Amino acid sequence: MFTVHEIPVNGGGILQERKERYTGLRCKISPERSKRHIDQSVSLPADPANCPFCPEHVLTVTPTFSDNSRIIKGESVTFPNLFPFAQWHTVTVITKAHTVRKFSHHQIADALSAQIEALQRFDGYPSINWNFLPSAGASLIHPHMQALSDKRPSAIAERYLNTSKRYRNNHGESYWDAIRREERGSERYLFGDEILWHAHAVPVGEKEIRGIIPVSGIGDLESYVDQLSEDLLKVISLYKKLGTYAFNMALFLDKAGEDHGFCAFCSFISRINPNPQSTSDSAFMERLHLEPVILTLPEDLGKYFRKD
Repeated sequence: MFTVHEIPVNGGGILQERKERYTGLRCKISPERSKRHIDQSVSLPADPANCPFCPEHVLTVTPTFSDNSRIIKGESVTFPNLFPFAQWHTVTVITKAHTVRKFSHHQIADALSAQIEALQRFDGYPSINWNFLPSAGASLIHPHMQALSDKRPSAIAERYLNTSKRYRNNHGESYWDAIRREERGSERYLFGDEILWHAHAVPVGEKEIRGIIPVSGIGDLESYVDQLSEDLLKVISLYKKLGTYAFNMALFLDKAGEDHGFCAFCSFISRINPNPQSTSDSAFMERLHLEPVILTLPEDLGKYFRKD
């Protein structure tokens, strides 16, 4: 399902160029670059005054839906984004606490359920997203997810939707079944059966981990919220063991009523810990060339997960 081309480099190291065979996505993996040790221990900024997501403000300063309501589940509060970059864009504040080092199952499950409820109000191509901590692009420290839905899927979602349909037409089987089959027996497999989690073979970001969820649209995702919440906590825990706190997450789904042969998937990438001296791990290759330069071999994540 992917190709690897190794290039010798000075000092005896390796540089790998990887490409997904059917989507055409490419990346470079340079394990030698990890020796720069650009990441440092996490340093969370002090609680800012007047955070709009803290309990004393969230129900007064955030906007409401057209019926003057917000979605409240457990600690989570969901409302429209004041600065949308999608036709339907909502924010879910996950916790009452401003800074969180360890999330509970209920906190994640309630937030996911609220995102699903919000997304079902708009007919488009949905995704559930999470920037955790400023070095991952979060504009506010207070933990929050974002739900997006557009009449057209985002670039990477569109590529996988088209690949899913084309692969089924050409091979008579699901692209995602082929991925599950290959990854389950690989060094990249991490855990899970019904939702299968693996270190993605052609990463779009550092330490990318993907979970393949056996649904296509938003309407069927609710039945997997409990399992998905437990799994997300496992991924976050793995990142912390590796010394990383900041991350990005995106969960992609097909539009309701469409049949691309698509399977929902959830993708995580780790980011540099926020601290006064931190260096972003996103530069021109990642943002302009769309060919991320990766430090960690996906197979090494599988080895580390099984070490204990």
